[in-house]
Amino acid sequence: MDLLHSPRFADCAPAEIVAMLLDEGTYLCSERTMYRLLAAAGEVHERRAVAHRSHYAAPELLATGPNQVWSWDVTKLKGPGKWNYFCLYVLLDVFSRFVTGWLVANRESAALACDLIAQAVADQGITPGQLQIHADRGSAMVSKSVHQLLSDLDIRATHSRPHVSNDNPYSEAQFKTLKYRPDFPERFGSEQDARLHGRTFFPWYNTEHRHSGIAMLTPATVHYGRAEEVLERRYQVMQAAYAAHPARFARPPVRQTLPERVWINAPHPAPV
Repeated sequence: MDLLHSPRFADCAPAEIVAMLLDEGTYLCSERTMYRLLAAAGEVHERRAVAHRSHYAAPELLATGPNQVWSWDVTKLKGPGKWNYFCLYVLLDVFSRFVTGWLVANRESAALACDLIAQAVADQGITPGQLQIHADRGSAMVSKSVHQLLSDLDIRATHSRPHVSNDNPYSEAQFKTLKYRPDFPERFGSEQDARLHGRTFFPWYNTEHRHSGIAMLTPATVHYGRAEEVLERRYQVMQAAYAAHPARFARPPVRQTLPERVWINAPHPAPV
């Protein structure tokens, strides 16, 4: 037992200890005997020193209106040559899907991220304690300068679990919309070229793109409180069409509604 507890063998399995001693010309006892002695002492368990991984709880974020939860991320845009990329930063309101800020740069930088966040917060008139910003664990997202800025602005910060893309689904979906557009190029000729593309795409996305997650409204319509007006107008048009030609409808029109609650990782209901 003294040998099994010694610093040299404390994290070794009995089979490994027997083999090491035999290589040195020593035989004390069999592997089975070592296990019997360890079992008598209640020490049959993983003997190796193993790393203890931190447990990251799934972030559960709720938005019931605009400017409560923003998601932000950085994606790479291919440049003119191999291994040449530009970085696109995007801030997105989770409830309305409205892009509150974006920029293109030739690198991922905490200083640029701070500038973008500060400008978007000012543009949207965010008050202290109003907003929560969610991001993954990229170098800029977890930087000390970004966290200091958010602390100074009284903005809560949360992060995705490591290697879990589903924890930032709204930013991922927005990037997919960007990159699957027919006019999205295989490569951008320059940083300015990428920036010009953004100046066309993001106004379209905010003011013209009908989003399936928000009752086929545009992000700007939801973000600036015009959703009910537009949904009521659509309903009246459908009601008039139904009154004129009821045989063309399988059932009377139903008024669309906007989701009242938007979650990143909605909590599971407690078991009954």
